[in-house]
Amino acid sequence: MKTSTTPVAPFHAHTRSVKTAKSKWSQIWHALQRDRMLYLIASPMLLFFLIFKYVPMWGVLIAFKNYTPFVGFAQSPWVGFQHFQRFFSEDSFFLLLRNTLAINVLNLIFFFPLPILLSIMLNEVRLEWVKRIIQSIIYLPHFLSWVIIVGITYLMLSTSSGFVNKLLETFGMDKIDFLTSPEMFWGLLTIQSIWKEVGWGTVIFLAAIASVDTQLFEAARIDGAGRIRQIWHVTLPAIRNVIIILLILRVGHMMDVGFEQVYLMMNGAVSEVADVFDTYVYRSGIQQAQFSYSTAVGLFKSIVGVVLVVITNRLAKKFGEEGIY
Repeated sequence: MKTSTTPVAPFHAHTRSVKTAKSKWSQIWHALQRDRMLYLIASPMLLFFLIFKYVPMWGVLIAFKNYTPFVGFAQSPWVGFQHFQRFFSEDSFFLLLRNTLAINVLNLIFFFPLPILLSIMLNEVRLEWVKRIIQSIIYLPHFLSWVIIVGITYLMLSTSSGFVNKLLETFGMDKIDFLTSPEMFWGLLTIQSIWKEVGWGTVIFLAAIASVDTQLFEAARIDGAGRIRQIWHVTLPAIRNVIIILLILRVGHMMDVGFEQVYLMMNGAVSEVADVFDTYVYRSGIQQAQFSYSTAVGLFKSIVGVVLVVITNRLAKKFGEEGIY
């Protein structure tokens, strides 16, 4: 007569998994105990992100509801993808997409390379006091609000009393409608962004250049390389990873345009080329109180941004770069 034996392998496997889980938790607890002061210092920032970034993410659920403040978040009825379908079927969808992408592509082409070039030029300045003065001057516009930047733009380019048109009038030339010309609007936004942020954008690149081993430059000089050759063969390869990471992050913001800048520069004459996703969300969400619909538009922007980051990061890794993760 055969006797049945109960298999013990699953029990041992379960025991091993429990022990592995306990060992992992013990390692985590040990790491927390070891670096408790560092985590204590970082705790305010962690709490900030938890309270103001992660907890409000539950609010994106109203994109799938017909939310009304009088009924409340929990009692508002579910509508599924109705708001997304409405948004994609709107006649203004492709107009918003065109304007948003056009402004961001211009910034990517003309604005993104300039901080790299400027940081390399600043690094070549040998007099430290001259370098500090230049840095202070080009950093200053970053601390000005867009209200001031747009105000300066109007003072310079206004048709009636702008400095540039007054100068053209003095020389007997016709005035130019800078602020009401749709053909010039995207270019004006790009120039404003360059003037305001190009200096501040050099901070990261200057820090990356400062971390380059000076022996590499000395070896290049011994080999007979001049300034241009040193920049091309030493400086640029050394900061390539930083450039790639910032490029990936920049591509991830292709659906975002500075709301304040566009909103303040927009007028009836240029609305055809000025209306972007951010102004559309403000108009539909705040002015028209379509909270669920505007949340759906914002969620669409965020999803596209995440997809662009993932695709760009994979392309960077495919070409041998590190990427952001």
